[in-house]
Amino acid sequence: MPIIINLDTVLERRGMKSYELAEAINITTANLSILKTGKAKAVRFSTLEAICKVLECQPGDILEYIDED
Repeated sequence: MPIIINLDTVLERRGMKSYELAEAINITTANLSILKTGKAKAVRFSTLEAICKVLECQPGDILEYIDED
């Protein structure tokens, strides 16, 4: 998959655990795990906005495109 999720890296830089972020943005830890592992088929802008607000980051800090060619 050419879209890479760097959420673990951003969480580590902020000293935050996954369960803390899940609680702060009001989603289940299971859904956050699906997002973190890249298994999600889509991300709501409202979820992305909440993540960026809590982690004080930009969407580009979390999402990265890698050309597979």
